[in-house]
Amino acid sequence: MRVLIVKISSLGDIIHTLPALTDAHMAHKDLVFDWVVEENFAEVPGWHPAVDKIIPVAIRRWRRSLLKTYLNHEFRAFRNALQGVHYDLVIDAQGLIKSGIISRLSRGLTIGLSNRTIREPLATMFYNKVYSVPFTEHAVDRVRQLFSRALQYSYDKDIVDYGIDINRIAGTSTEPKTKQVVFLHGTTWSTKHWPEFYWRHLAHIATESGYKVLIPWGDTREKNRAEFIAKNNDMVTVLDKQTLSGLAQYIHASSGVIAVDTGLGHLAAALSRPTVSLYGPTNPGLSGTFGDKQLHLNSNLNCAPCVKKVCGYSGPGVTDEFDDQPFAVIPPCFSSHKPENVWHQFEKLIQE
Repeated sequence: MRVLIVKISSLGDIIHTLPALTDAHMAHKDLVFDWVVEENFAEVPGWHPAVDKIIPVAIRRWRRSLLKTYLNHEFRAFRNALQGVHYDLVIDAQGLIKSGIISRLSRGLTIGLSNRTIREPLATMFYNKVYSVPFTEHAVDRVRQLFSRALQYSYDKDIVDYGIDINRIAGTSTEPKTKQVVFLHGTTWSTKHWPEFYWRHLAHIATESGYKVLIPWGDTREKNRAEFIAKNNDMVTVLDKQTLSGLAQYIHASSGVIAVDTGLGHLAAALSRPTVSLYGPTNPGLSGTFGDKQLHLNSNLNCAPCVKKVCGYSGPGVTDEFDDQPFAVIPPCFSSHKPENVWHQFEKLIQE
């Protein structure tokens, strides 16, 4: 039986789908999965042994120039790859109109979540069959329920296995190193950024405790932040720009991770690394890191979590200082997460 998964983005959402894939593969050994995914994340499905064929899609790039996409026949090549197999089942695990369209373009019975339980209800127009899963469940549990009902098997909710085969991540060491921590400071919303001075203070605390600190980056702004965090600290290394597989290698080799609300934090969870995740305006209950040794630190400010990309705080300004240099804590909900406490919680987590 061959099944097509449509889960195109983002990184966290793709990783959230892996446990369902593991469940299905354990229940039905004869299942073979293909996966449609955004080209930037195409490495990830290939880490799972149940995935046979990966079909990259480039919606983010195509929509910048639809005419160019049409003229260079790139979309036609994608459609031909999508329709080259008649699938026994097509599972849209995304629940968006764009993923629904891709599901309908494929050849096979399409299924997805019902219109009351997905972000874009119109996506259900493209499905042959829908299943209702409570929106109040964590994203990992929602996808696991969808797969189990569509493929008719049961699973143990208390066991979460992302199923990543470490040997598929080239160059990965099999044993994590001690005294090495990765700081995942980059994220999308401006309101989800922990203050730079806090990161720098945390780096000093970590290195004084004998840890090497590794800091990745993805664009110029993140590189500048990484260099600021690492300034005047020989135990902090700003990594070269990495692929997802490269980052996975460093995360896997670390003793643990400290992260903001970012897709790479979910990658750390999938690799079973102890992770302290810092949440200010967002709520980890529905989409936080999921698995063993995952600690969520939530803000205690009365307006958090606001789940807003623009901070609407109207109270008195919140300030702090590092090396006798005062700075404004922006957004103020992160004033709940002092570097000393973050490090204390991290050390407790890795010792459990």
